[in-house]
Amino acid sequence: MKRNAIILLLFILLFSTIGIHAQQIIAHRGYWKADGSAQNSITALMKADSIRVYGSEVDIWLSSDGIPVVNHDATVTLNGKKIRMEETPLATLRQVKLSNGETLPTVEEYLDAFATCSQTKLIIEFKTHSTKEREAELAKKVIGMVRERGLQEKVEYIAFGIHFVQQVRIIDPQAKVYYLNGDLSPRVLAAMGAAGFDYHYNVAYKRPEWVHAAHDLGQQVNIWTVNKPEDIQKMIDLKVDFITTDEPLLVKEILQKQ
Repeated sequence: MKRNAIILLLFILLFSTIGIHAQQIIAHRGYWKADGSAQNSITALMKADSIRVYGSEVDIWLSSDGIPVVNHDATVTLNGKKIRMEETPLATLRQVKLSNGETLPTVEEYLDAFATCSQTKLIIEFKTHSTKEREAELAKKVIGMVRERGLQEKVEYIAFGIHFVQQVRIIDPQAKVYYLNGDLSPRVLAAMGAAGFDYHYNVAYKRPEWVHAAHDLGQQVNIWTVNKPEDIQKMIDLKVDFITTDEPLLVKEILQKQ
């Protein structure tokens, strides 16, 4: 019995020395390629939870009357006409239907659904707005909603704008926030208090040393949006921490073969 325990300990030490790196999967805009799903829908969130990925990403805006709502683009189409998210009140946005028939959701509705998820985290992307004041308002309201539901440990944040990164650090210093724009080094991000970078895979191709530098600084690395098998494998080989993808089951299959 004692001999078996020693062998087990040696195996643990061996694999720790080798440094096995298990990548995690983030479903881009939820698992929206599943039957009955749609990008950024509540169904996509629940489907992501059902396949047990690390995270489900979602994009959010502030309506003209100050309500946080879910959508990727700066515009939506209603009755054949494009309308801007920021310039439209919630009552009008609620008339928009997603491709699966769901009503365009508010962030409150999304968080209420997310509170029932047991397997996945929520990765909230703050979309860049027309003014810093509106960005600050959105960050304050959404982080407040997360706190009210006690979901702080299950929610992470991402943004293309440095201002949003700064706002998250001010409002909730314990929250993880990642920068998306691809132009700042890990050392700069560490000085900003970001948890790491979340860059397009082309940045990782051009600057693979940034992945190693981030890890040396205790940061984590997420790469988006990785859908082709050859790109997925390259990101695995680079030892990034997270792979954001529209093909979560494909990434899971490739990871299981490693």
